[in-house]
Amino acid sequence: MVKAIWNGETIAESDDTVVVEGNHYFPLGSVRPGVLTPSSTTSVCPWKGTAEYYSVQAGGDENRDAAWYYAEPKPAAAEIAGRVAFWKGVKVA
Repeated sequence: MVKAIWNGETIAESDDTVVVEGNHYFPLGSVRPGVLTPSSTTSVCPWKGTAEYYSVQAGGDENRDAAWYYAEPKPAAAEIAGRVAFWKGVKVA
């Protein structure tokens, strides 16, 4: 079971993650309800497409843009559709 932990709280856990470029992509349904808040931030990966971001809420604090996902990944990254990954201090193990 892979867990994502931030600010002392487990925010996601799944035994069905997809690892791409060293990042675990969790199914959106494995993220604890109320943890993700949509952000207006985006970035572009040449082979995955446009990433959109969420801020993470846990333990009474916010970690801005600490999660990302590809709403419409390019065909080469189709396996991460419907999944979210974490960074910015979120521990994934």
